[in-house]
Amino acid sequence: MPAFLIRRFIHSLIVLFVMSAVIYGLIGLMPGDPVDLMISADPNVTAADAARLRTIYGLDQPLWSRYLHWLSAAATGDFGYSRLYSQPVWQAIIPALSNTLLLLISSLALALVIALPAGVFAATRPYSLADYGINLTAFAGISMPPFWLGILLILLFSVTLGWLPAGGTPQSAGASGLWEHVQYLILPIAALTIAGVGGHTRYMRASMIETLRQDYIRTARAKGLSENRVVLGHALRNAMIPVVTVIALDLGVLFSGALITETVFAYPGMGKLIFDAIMGNDYNLALVGLLMATTLTLIGNLLADVAYAALDPRISYENLDA
Repeated sequence: MPAFLIRRFIHSLIVLFVMSAVIYGLIGLMPGDPVDLMISADPNVTAADAARLRTIYGLDQPLWSRYLHWLSAAATGDFGYSRLYSQPVWQAIIPALSNTLLLLISSLALALVIALPAGVFAATRPYSLADYGINLTAFAGISMPPFWLGILLILLFSVTLGWLPAGGTPQSAGASGLWEHVQYLILPIAALTIAGVGGHTRYMRASMIETLRQDYIRTARAKGLSENRVVLGHALRNAMIPVVTVIALDLGVLFSGALITETVFAYPGMGKLIFDAIMGNDYNLALVGLLMATTLTLIGNLLADVAYAALDPRISYENLDA
């Protein structure tokens, strides 16, 4: 296992290096640069001022030279300065990162608490009325566009009923109590949970149905084991292996892909931060934000590999250490 983890760490560094080069190149190839945005905002900026600003920001250098300069600084822990927020990149990212992690962990945990039991329940009663009902609900959740779902939740619970705030954060409203903080999270967490629970339910159901058809399940039943022991003690662990893969991939998707939900609810998370950075040609902020999404995906894949060995005793990484 130690050798396996070391190899995975080295592979992750290589992936991050390649991704940083690709992302920096794509952002650098976008039309315009930060100085062009300054000129459009202030018509009094002269050509000489623009040339001087490009020299100060290093924009007069080739793209590869600017990337190498950023990479050497990043190796020392200096990820640059955010032009949009007028502060170091980490100071701009940390508040958005904490908001997104709170949203991500809460919605993912809630979705799994609902989806996994529902998928198992449907798989143990295939083609029954309960199975059809769970499938229909899951398809409805998958089919709902996130922006439409968010707007519906706002119209119902904020506009019509007036129970919950339509968006924002408790800090922006000056709220201090625990319930006030929770109120601002209910609607965005509900939107992400509803959008994710359908897919996880379908994956869990399909994996469990396939597992219940295996020979060792028939053998366990032939031995006289109770159905609960067969399902929970023998089938569930093996059925979770493909589902764990989907959950691991969802970590990176939720981290950077909650842009629509964050925009609808005016929630200042990483998705909105990355979008604003790209649109504003804030190279350093966009690059670090996207690399953090890549890092979270790599961490999710590593946790999935470790979970495989925990779920299935036949999977071992000890032989890889030799």
